[in-house]
Amino acid sequence: MKIYAVGGAVRDEILGLKVTDRDYVVVGATPHEMIEAGYKPVGSDFPVFLHPETHEEYALARTERKVAPGYKGFSFHASPTVTLEEDLGRRDLTINAMAKDAHGHVVDPHGGQADLNHKLLRHVGDAFREDPVRILRTARFAARFARLGFSVASETIDLMRQMVDSGEVDALVPERVWQEISRGLLEATPSTMFHVLRDCGALARIAPEVDRLWGVPQSRASHPEIDTGVHVMMVLDFAAQIHASLAVRFAALTHDLGKAMTPLQYLPRHPNHEARSVALLQAMCERLTVPAECRDLGVAVAKWHGEIHNALRLSAAQLLALLDGCDALRRPSRFDDILLAAVCDHHGRLGFSDVGYPSQAYLKAALERLQSIDFGAIALKHPNDIAEAIAESKQHALQQFIDEEKQK
Repeated sequence: MKIYAVGGAVRDEILGLKVTDRDYVVVGATPHEMIEAGYKPVGSDFPVFLHPETHEEYALARTERKVAPGYKGFSFHASPTVTLEEDLGRRDLTINAMAKDAHGHVVDPHGGQADLNHKLLRHVGDAFREDPVRILRTARFAARFARLGFSVASETIDLMRQMVDSGEVDALVPERVWQEISRGLLEATPSTMFHVLRDCGALARIAPEVDRLWGVPQSRASHPEIDTGVHVMMVLDFAAQIHASLAVRFAALTHDLGKAMTPLQYLPRHPNHEARSVALLQAMCERLTVPAECRDLGVAVAKWHGEIHNALRLSAAQLLALLDGCDALRRPSRFDDILLAAVCDHHGRLGFSDVGYPSQAYLKAALERLQSIDFGAIALKHPNDIAEAIAESKQHALQQFIDEEKQK
């Protein structure tokens, strides 16, 4: 039995990055021998074991064979006769196909170290085309390592494009697509993931609502970058820069989907794009099985971001409609996230990265004014028309707030 560290841990050690997870491959062992040594079996498709003390994953060396479409269409073969080189040969990218033995010697049969030096994401071999998830993983790694200057090798982009053209991407199940997209959204430069997916044609298949944004013009006065796709990527990367949550980043990605469907006669303006964005976003979330937290925040931001940007010009009635529509009183922390997404939208424009955004503080102060109302006292005073009395008190408080703000 020989044990090797493999994959991301080896890659990140060479890059000088912090290693958070370590995986191991075991060569020359049987499942029975692993169990006898105290390892706990957890694998369903192929033999994977947890170390009895560290609980790190140890997988028996294996090969795989494509037997059906999609990422689940594989049969696996694990036995003591499978070599380390055979196991590494089934991996996706050369930088993930290295191993290190107990003495620190790196086994690198596919040139992973050279590709690290050249900052290239390159596929190991033609078997890459058998698993469409590898397109998503490659795009995600591109987003992770873009800050280090990495790019996807041209031959790998070509192969990914062939996989899209052959329809292999269409076999992806929605849950797997969302898993990879959500992980990519949390990377340091998430826009790179979408650029790679566009380059190979995959984005039009898995998220056409996003893909259609490129080439859609906006008013130069408010959007010097003009192109809606460019703008949305700037918004998304700003959200990453401030370490926003997944839900906020998803809202940043999807807040302007409706602009792709603006009738041509209105361009470069986009009247009522918010309502179109909500409809497209809801359909996209249902198709990709997006979690409720991301979906609900995305819908709220898509619907209300225009009003949030114009907050200082709203009447008391309009301001109340905005705060009630965002459920700000009952869910103030979510309202903070809605405002944060709007902040990203504001700064994610050419030349606006350092321009102040007063709407955020203004709306937080307006909410604080509503929070100071004694709703219990109002209910006791008006037991027969509580809802109307509360609505009137809210609007009156907001009118006072607006008047005071104008006097500052």
